[in-house]
Amino acid sequence: MEPQRLKAGQGWEWIKQGYGLFKKAPLLWIVLLSICVIAAVGISSVPVVGEPLVSLLMPAILVGLMVGCRALSQDEELELAHLFSGFKQHTSQLVTLGGISLVSQYLILGLMMVVGGATLVSVLMNGQPDTDPNVMMQTLAGAGFAVLLGIVLFSLLMMAMQFAPLLVYFRNVPPLQAMKLSLRAFLYNVGPMLVYSLTFMFLAILASLPMMLGWLVLLPLVFTSLYASYNEIFPPVKEIINVPLEGDVISHDDSGGF
Repeated sequence: MEPQRLKAGQGWEWIKQGYGLFKKAPLLWIVLLSICVIAAVGISSVPVVGEPLVSLLMPAILVGLMVGCRALSQDEELELAHLFSGFKQHTSQLVTLGGISLVSQYLILGLMMVVGGATLVSVLMNGQPDTDPNVMMQTLAGAGFAVLLGIVLFSLLMMAMQFAPLLVYFRNVPPLQAMKLSLRAFLYNVGPMLVYSLTFMFLAILASLPMMLGWLVLLPLVFTSLYASYNEIFPPVKEIINVPLEGDVISHDDSGGF
């Protein structure tokens, strides 16, 4: 279960492998992501409870997309039913993971308010923030340390949540332990993560140029490349399931890797 330490160049390989998964079912990927986006926007629009509910359900939704990636990596068909995999197995653990993430976000925002970022937090929490650039500059100038603290803590939370849903679903790891493993995976692989992030930033610029049409490919690639990175950092476990009399060991792959 210990995360693997990979070379920096693997960050580019994850994107290549993710694109390979996308090419196997491009139209269906676009349909699945469209459903997810529309559902998330619809739920978020519900007053008071909408956005917290999306945060709670996000790990289960992510798992559904990852199950689709696993099916494609095993030369199976991508299906709409894959989206609901996280609501059929390990649902309580995945929702718990979403709850931990949600509470952590509120704690970080509360800490930012304590260290002088109360105005900034109120602007961020407002559904219609002030668009006056002068007001925004004054707000940011008065909350310099709060901004820095928020960036650091939210980045750590993102790292801890990146692989956690996959570890909960595919490896049956408890939520808190999954977050620790995910954070450790990032710290072990700073090089490939940096290459991966910089490449995605460049691709995001290109995808945005032709009327945002490139995002029809790049958005699915976000998830397919995530599965590729998970599959290399946490390679499939070989388990002994039978030992014949001749002494030959028969093993099986528990996660369906590449």
